Amino acid sequence: MFVVIEMVDTVRTPPWQFQQKLNDAIAEQLNKKLANKVVYNVGLCICLYDITKLEDSFIFPGDGASHTKVHFRYVVFRPFLDEILVGKIKGCSQEGVYVTLGFFDDILIPPESLQQPAKFDDSEQVWVWEYETEEGAHDLYMDQGEDVRFRVVDEAFVDTSPSGPISSEASPDEKKEAPYTLIASIIEPGLGLQSWWTNH
Repeated sequence: MFVVIEMVDTVRTPPWQFQQKLNDAIAEQLNKKLANKVVYNVGLCICLYDITKLEDSFIFPGDGASHTKVHFRYVVFRPFLDEILVGKIKGCSQEGVYVTLGFFDDILIPPESLQQPAKFDDSEQVWVWEYETEEGAHDLYMDQGEDVRFRVVDEAFVDTSPSGPISSEASPDEKKEAPYTLIASIIEPGLGLQSWWTNH
């Protein structure tokens, strides 16, 4: 689920941080810049792991800050394909079931990857798994807040960097795309409900 990635960046250290140790000041700036941000084709950055190398620092004309090329390792959330995780259902729509891990919400289980047979209940706005037992079929609702075990089957990165001024034709209410999305396949929906049916 979490991996350590080697990265290189030039870090700007403002003058008011010169009283700190260089490593501490750079660590603070790196975390301020990267923590809780998605880096394209890398994943969701969590926190600095360590600094492996500092190159020379430079002060440029007109800028009192120092600029240092830094080699470092960063902890990143990027599950590998086929990894099995447990999350909570955040919501449902015709597109599928949205799952959250608490710190990461962009997980989608599309309808074809749900336990079958499944149907979408328009009135309740939830997916329903028609769970077969010896006594017949029972509807298990995939309610918000229920635990769900899922397998990561794909990932999608979207470049969300600014492309220029917003045109007058663009709608301000247009839904923004998530920079990093996991596509998953359900293994066990409503873990609590399913175990209740199994034990009764």
